[in-house]
Amino acid sequence: MIKRIATVAAVVLVAGIGGYVLFLAAKPPADTHRSQPVWTEAAWPFPIDQWGQGWAYQCNAAACGVDVNLYLRPKIGFCNCQTGVADDEELDRVSDVDLVGSEGSALGPGRPITVHWMKGRSRGYTVGSPLAKSVLSLAFNERCDVIVATVVAGHNPVAQEQAVLEFLNGDVVLNWAKVVLGL
Repeated sequence: MIKRIATVAAVVLVAGIGGYVLFLAAKPPADTHRSQPVWTEAAWPFPIDQWGQGWAYQCNAAACGVDVNLYLRPKIGFCNCQTGVADDEELDRVSDVDLVGSEGSALGPGRPITVHWMKGRSRGYTVGSPLAKSVLSLAFNERCDVIVATVVAGHNPVAQEQAVLEFLNGDVVLNWAKVVLGL
């Protein structure tokens, strides 16, 4: 009887270990493919102005297809309190395109965006700068406060809008926005 119990226990143990090994073999390794771009914090490269120092993030070409630089900062009390960033004129007024280079012209009309609970707009611009030929500007607001994002990425930063919006809608920016906006 004891021999039979030991044999059954050994068979159950071997089957359990075998099943676990098969489970691990069927499960893909955790870091072989990343479906989301990887953003890392970088140093703010611009001189301090009336809006202070912002936050910079980078996504390298391996993760985003091209090197993407994102510059983000709040402008407290600088947004139209009644309408927010509802049109291209307001986006032009609050944007940080001038940090990258002198603004040439808009590449086309802006588009509405949503970042968490905040509404705003995005728009591409040509600039005269050795850093970039064009930039993407995004601005979204909470009442009278606006958060401005400026994207420099290869020859067409507008193509990176979806990846940037995914990052802006993530937990890193959500937690940062709550702190800087006093929520």
